[in-house]
Amino acid sequence: MNILIKNALVIPMTQRNYSYKGDLFIQDGVFVDGTDFHADKIIDAEGMIALPSLVNAHTHTPMELMRNYKDTAPNLMAWLSEIFPLEDKLVDNDIYWASKLAIAEMIQSGCTTFSDMYFMQENTIRAAQESGVRGVIGLTLFGDEEETKKRIAIFEKFLPRYQDEEKISFMVAPHAIYTTTIGSYQTAHDWIVKNPQIKGMHTHMSETMTEVNDCLKSHNTTPLCYLKDNGVLEGIKVVLAHGVHLTEEEMKICNDYGISVAHNPSSNCKLASGIAPLSQLRKAGINLALGTDGSSSNNNQDMFEEMHVAALLSTVSTMDPMANTPYDILSMATIGGARAVGLGSKIGTIEEGKDADCILINTKTPHLTPLNDPFSALVFAAQGSDVDTVLCKGEILMEKRRLTTIDVNEVMEQTNACWEDLKKR
Repeated sequence: MNILIKNALVIPMTQRNYSYKGDLFIQDGVFVDGTDFHADKIIDAEGMIALPSLVNAHTHTPMELMRNYKDTAPNLMAWLSEIFPLEDKLVDNDIYWASKLAIAEMIQSGCTTFSDMYFMQENTIRAAQESGVRGVIGLTLFGDEEETKKRIAIFEKFLPRYQDEEKISFMVAPHAIYTTTIGSYQTAHDWIVKNPQIKGMHTHMSETMTEVNDCLKSHNTTPLCYLKDNGVLEGIKVVLAHGVHLTEEEMKICNDYGISVAHNPSSNCKLASGIAPLSQLRKAGINLALGTDGSSSNNNQDMFEEMHVAALLSTVSTMDPMANTPYDILSMATIGGARAVGLGSKIGTIEEGKDADCILINTKTPHLTPLNDPFSALVFAAQGSDVDTVLCKGEILMEKRRLTTIDVNEVMEQTNACWEDLKKR
């Protein structure tokens, strides 16, 4: 379907602080120049901002089930000790419905691409396919090298099924250095190098000082240096989730190896993990992305909220209101996220030839009036509920706040049923 979006205030994210009033032309799911264009559908976007769809660069979608559960743990490790036993009881049905709920929540707040890290991945893939979003699916690893080889054997059985799925891609996801051995990381690295279907590695890194100090005690070096010294970073794309306590040496390593950092501000605050030094990371030349983390440690999938929190934390932690500008924060949620997950050539900006992943944000609300600076408004004032329309590769996933691919009432009902059943297991 050819779609004309007219009269929008377009923020294409192609250059700093640039916007224009105009029309967008979408043909066969791609932005085109409008020459000899015939529209099958016209959307009047007067009073709306057109922005590239948001990219959630780090989440655990099935953890929707554990939203508002165990919110008072003293730290990350204590919290994980409560969560891991519950996860051991999960079944396919839980993963499917919770993933679909997370996807509904993401679409409603303007996100059409998510980078996941969880288990029973085919259930999340199914939820993503049915919903029409892009899923960058983490093939999660835990344990030693032998356990990793067993998991890889399972992954290799289902990966060929998705060889031609344009909206489904994969990264290998060793959970963290405190749950996964270096042999597992090395095995994962070698598998990535040999398998063109896999876009890279996605791992938790330097989320807490406990993680860093334990690594120093055990290996006499910091976590990212530990991976580098063991050859894990060579020749592959790497995304580090959190990166709260990266050292200056590790920041240089990120720059040297083209490593991205996915910032998760709300989760870091809630679990008292610390505040990632965004301005230092940016000055080090690191590609920065933004993630929500799972809803058990956030407690939602709203990327507008993450932008707001990221901006405020950056300001208060540096005492510098210009440490990261609204444009910088928006870039993390759009083109920065797209680059992190290996999709920068397809999405993340609005420009001719790129896939039509975009959102329309209604500015005719009290909290966005007057619209003096649209960049500032999107980061400091806009809410996920201001998203009116969402497209992914030209497919309308939400229009006038109505989801078109998901029955949200059914999804909420089924997720509640899964949770009640899980508590009895």
